[in-house]
Amino acid sequence: MLQITCNSHATSKAPSSYTNKITITLTLSSQNRPHFSNHTLKLTQPQQPPQTTTLHRTMPTGELRSPPKSTNNSTAVIGFEDEGWLWSQIKAEARRDAESEPALASYLYSTILSHASLERSLSFHLGNKLCSSTLLSTLLYDLFLNAFATDPSLSSAAVADLRAARERDPACISYSHCLLNYKGFLACQAHRVSHLLWRQARRPLALALHSRVADVFAVDIHPAARIGKGVLFDHATGVVVGETAVIGNNVSILHHVTLGGTGKVGGDRHPKIGDGVLIGAGATILGNVKIGEGAKIGAGSVVLIDVPPRTTAVGNPARLVGGKEKPSQHEDVPGESMDHTSFISEWSDYII
Repeated sequence: MLQITCNSHATSKAPSSYTNKITITLTLSSQNRPHFSNHTLKLTQPQQPPQTTTLHRTMPTGELRSPPKSTNNSTAVIGFEDEGWLWSQIKAEARRDAESEPALASYLYSTILSHASLERSLSFHLGNKLCSSTLLSTLLYDLFLNAFATDPSLSSAAVADLRAARERDPACISYSHCLLNYKGFLACQAHRVSHLLWRQARRPLALALHSRVADVFAVDIHPAARIGKGVLFDHATGVVVGETAVIGNNVSILHHVTLGGTGKVGGDRHPKIGDGVLIGAGATILGNVKIGEGAKIGAGSVVLIDVPPRTTAVGNPARLVGGKEKPSQHEDVPGESMDHTSFISEWSDYII
């Protein structure tokens, strides 16, 4: 009688390779055993890749890179629409933060790392921020995602707004920080969707979304208001933007700013803000007035008349620095430079 016993032994020294050893023992129980002794045959398979993936994986450190350089400085913000690069950067930052702060790992995975695109991540995050017991997060997620698919300009605007916050606000430590935590950015993106709904004549839904944004972020932007790209709502608490207001590209607006009307008269009744304008904290601009391109409105000012391009208006009521006849003009773009106080030497000799 011939008896064969097989034993398989698997060893692994590295995740990338392994070796199987098979031991075969042949035992003869015939009367002619002097002619055959027990034999052991060892077969070693060649090394080959593993058949299964590792279940536990350490999250890699984020690879942080510098953004591509723009060839045209005047359109550096509104022209940068490389969503692929920015999304890779956001994911790298999220991986780095999850590794350094494990308490945030699950949150970062659900809001950023589990999503295939910036649009999906932003839609998921806004849906969870703005949902209520009767306005479900899944409904809002589908609403936001459908809006991004319907109007590709929403994606490019979100990219420009992220860059604006990262470049102009020294407190913004990363793109992912802005995406997750900057309520001015989130309120602006939600407004863009409500504005799309308003243009599609879905006004009840647009107004419902507008109401949720006001409740959650304390930012009140009417769905009909038009907003350009590369816009920074810094801090954003208490910002009010009326129905017929228009905000251009590369504008920076601080907290408690009001772009309002002058009464109960209907029609075109709200301010028009040109490109590159900076509006300081607590400023109030009332009526259908025009703030020229590159102008600066000082904190706490009350503006009731037009402000020429590249001039500075301060005070209550606001007056032009340098005088009405020959106001001082600046060469920089205040909405990008965020220079709030360079005019003070020309304006006053006030000393504390």
